[in-house]
Amino acid sequence: MAGSWGCPHEINGLCHKVGGQTCDPGMKGCVLYGRYVFANPAKNARIVQKQGRRDEVAVAPGSKTSNDSKE
Repeated sequence: MAGSWGCPHEINGLCHKVGGQTCDPGMKGCVLYGRYVFANPAKNARIVQKQGRRDEVAVAPGSKTSNDSKE
C-alpha cells in the first residue's frame, strides 16, 4: 500500500501559506521548498544552492593553505 502526504496548508487546491496561490509542492514559500529533491529539476534550484553553500563551508577550513611555513 502506497503512502501519501497531505499538506495542512492546502485547502481545495489552494495554498493558504503562500497567499492562496494554486498548490504547487516545492514552490517558493512552500514548506517543502529547498528541503526535498523533486523529479522536476526546475524545483531543485534552491536545494542545489543550499548544498553548494554547505559544501563550501565544509571545505573552506580544510582547503586553507598554511602561510606560516618557513622557507
